[in-house]
Amino acid sequence: MTTRTIRKMVKIDEEKCNGCGACTIKCAEGALQIIDGKARLISDQYCDGLGACLGECPEGAITIEERAAEDFSEEAVERHIGKQEHAFACPSAAVAQFERHDVPETLPCGCPSASVTQFEQPELESVQETHAHQQSMLGHWPVQLTLVPPGAPFLQGADLLLTAHCVPFAHAGFHQDLLKGHALLIACPKLDDVQAHLEKLTQVLTRSQIKSITVARMEVPCCSGLTYIARQAITASGKNIPFKEVVISTRGEVAE
Repeated sequence: MTTRTIRKMVKIDEEKCNGCGACTIKCAEGALQIIDGKARLISDQYCDGLGACLGECPEGAITIEERAAEDFSEEAVERHIGKQEHAFACPSAAVAQFERHDVPETLPCGCPSASVTQFEQPELESVQETHAHQQSMLGHWPVQLTLVPPGAPFLQGADLLLTAHCVPFAHAGFHQDLLKGHALLIACPKLDDVQAHLEKLTQVLTRSQIKSITVARMEVPCCSGLTYIARQAITASGKNIPFKEVVISTRGEVAE
């Protein structure tokens, strides 16, 4: 039976929260999750009230308050973390299988490994300028960060473009201006699982000889979480990988 006492707890101002997910990465107990685009405390029992997440919020949306709450439970946290690790068991198994067979029999989503495909690209010089905008620069499949095996052949020695979902729709010259000459990974820092993306990208950087990373994101505040994921993954990989950020305005122009 749980008890409730007056103790310190994190408080999230949803008006300020932009859903970047930085706080969820810092919370070792897994007490915070991005739900419906906002950071939320999912259980009082998981929050120790020490506020390790405070300094990670770029919007200052997290504070500490004293209120009646269920007691912090290390046992509950261990069970919670255990369930999260179990949820990633299948992708981890796919990574191990990839090391033995070049390409896993199935991707984390259950799709056959044959769906990991590289396309033959035309000679860039042979593409006429008047029709260049019609030529796709995509050189592989899949492109979703969640689905791409960390050691996929198209990642080896690649210049990597990590882009938010909205960028290709907003920027008319996406293929020629950003995608050309890059391996592509796409992710959404607001609607996707930020922690899972950070872990996957770290695996990619650790296992593939990535030459550089370009993050293409929208100018909206929540999209800055993609830059955070990339920088944290570079640090976690222990590698010195050149990094560049391209910010696209909601009108589709290069804003930064």
